[in-house]
Amino acid sequence: MMDVGIKSVVEAIHASPTQAVLYFSGGASQAVGWLMSVPGASNTVLEVTVPYSRMSMIQLLGMVPRQFSSRETAEQMALLAYNRALKLSKPGFHSCCPVLGVGFTGSLASTRPKLGDHRFHLSTRTASRLWASSVTLSKGLRTREQEERVSSQVLLQAIGNACKIPIPISSDLTDTEVPDEFEKQFQEDEELQQLIDGQICFKVYPFSSVKDASNVERRIILPGSFNPLHDGHLKLLEVATSICGDGYPCFEISAINADKPPLTVSQIKNRVEQFQKVGKTVIISTQPYFYKKAELFPGSAFVIGADTAVRLVNPKYYGGDYGKMLEILLSCKNTGSSFLVGGRNVDGAFKVLEDIDIPEELKDMFISIPAEKFRMDVSSSEIRKSRGM
Repeated sequence: MMDVGIKSVVEAIHASPTQAVLYFSGGASQAVGWLMSVPGASNTVLEVTVPYSRMSMIQLLGMVPRQFSSRETAEQMALLAYNRALKLSKPGFHSCCPVLGVGFTGSLASTRPKLGDHRFHLSTRTASRLWASSVTLSKGLRTREQEERVSSQVLLQAIGNACKIPIPISSDLTDTEVPDEFEKQFQEDEELQQLIDGQICFKVYPFSSVKDASNVERRIILPGSFNPLHDGHLKLLEVATSICGDGYPCFEISAINADKPPLTVSQIKNRVEQFQKVGKTVIISTQPYFYKKAELFPGSAFVIGADTAVRLVNPKYYGGDYGKMLEILLSCKNTGSSFLVGGRNVDGAFKVLEDIDIPEELKDMFISIPAEKFRMDVSSSEIRKSRGM
């Protein structure tokens, strides 16, 4: 049964703007039941995964952990859950509150006596905070069901703390069962370095003030290096948004470039500053290729120039393999992604979508931005050249 205190915490969690992904194994199952049995769970829970078997855990982590039940494994699970939550959260959500990843792994009482301790480890991860805790239970004091309950109490309190819920939960831990806790606050530079190193998949700077953005399901994304950002970029995204009709407009910069060294933390911060000045949202990702962007931001409308569209459908950029080009772009299409194409100078001539030979299987994936609505003859490289950069 759920007592009044636990129900109050769950209600407060669901009333918060937090959206979470939970990965847990070996215990704390009641916490999920509590979260799901109180109205409003869809506001909070994006996904729950239980990698209970050995092979399931290995596949989740992408490796064999040194210990299946350990703080290190719980932290890895929380980081994976955080990245998953980033991908599943609504586009405009990040302006409200950071998403949350939760990891739990336990070694509790079972049908056979355990040689080692009865213990559990849990971790929560947001953009700026990593928290972890380990608890060793008094062996033989409780049944499995009772250990499930106490581990669920501790896990729910951790989720509440991550959601900044001040309501405490009465725990059944004894005075000798003191949690061993660890907390790390990340500065922006640390978070960006984690992104460059591939630990987190993207970071959102929600500078836009878009009404009802938290209810929007689709992103309208203009990718680029934006070195520098100029009026043509701003106008292009504005026109593309008007054509789409609905969606959360944002810019996107990949910190990883297919042909150049990764951007440095200071370079990223300098480019982000441009968007802060004009009040536009920008995403920093680690994916330079469109098929990877489509996996990262499924269902998005990507805004590109005709020059980029020409390269997208040119087998030359797929090792000369037409079939490979078609396969990769069809995989983008299967994610629900589309491309809005603006006119650009290509090999000295101004071209629009209608001038490009798009394979029949992909035509409904490409949408033309008419030249009378938008035409950009200036490029960032030309601006850099004129400024002597």
